[in-house]
Amino acid sequence: MDLLRSLFTWIFNILFIILMFPFTLLAWLLTAPFGRAALTIHRWLSFQGRVMIRISPLWKVNVTGRSNYDRSKTYIIISNHQSLLDIPLVKCLRMDYKWVSKIENFKVPILGQSMQLAGYVSIKRGDKESVIRMMEQSKKILDKGESLFIFPEGTRSPDNKIRRFKTGAFRLALETNTAILPVLIDGTSDVLPRKGLVFDSGHRLRMKILEPITPDQFESNDPDKLAAAMQSFMADRLEEMRIVDAACLPHQ
Repeated sequence: MDLLRSLFTWIFNILFIILMFPFTLLAWLLTAPFGRAALTIHRWLSFQGRVMIRISPLWKVNVTGRSNYDRSKTYIIISNHQSLLDIPLVKCLRMDYKWVSKIENFKVPILGQSMQLAGYVSIKRGDKESVIRMMEQSKKILDKGESLFIFPEGTRSPDNKIRRFKTGAFRLALETNTAILPVLIDGTSDVLPRKGLVFDSGHRLRMKILEPITPDQFESNDPDKLAAAMQSFMADRLEEMRIVDAACLPHQ
């Protein structure tokens, strides 16, 4: 049954993305003259992501902590990374931001073109020049008062534990004096493992928005130490969230 449901989910999502792309182009054409094209496309892609997450019968979604952020403020949003499902799931944040993503995603037909139209930022892992360009683009985005979304682990965790954070997001936070908004994701790898294609049913996708960490709360002015502190903080909060969920499960 999971195989059939997975097949339906993949076919639906692929067809949905393809069918929505002409509307993406139309939205860009209509809003580009007014300088709002990237924001419009981001919101349109966010809507598509929420549809793909909410319509599937394979899982349930639980998002908490929405009151912890102010839409009028600028954040560097960071999240742990477990599965491909994280990408549409974070669209349930309902926030405006530019996403920093590996360059391979920009090469995926239709998805890549849509990401470019939304003004998302690409990075080639292991390429110093690409990292420098990403940092420069990201600073310009933050200077304009726009938020930025980064997976600081750089790739999906192989074991659901939060792995070592790379320093880019934290260097940006220090250099631009921008608050960090931590977001916890859990359950996505139970549904779709790192190297799997078949969705496992009966799980919950959980996303919890924590309180922002403002620059005056940063534990260090060293990006390496700040990254390590945030990694430890989020790992502890993730474990706490799992303990609470496990305790509540028998009563549901």
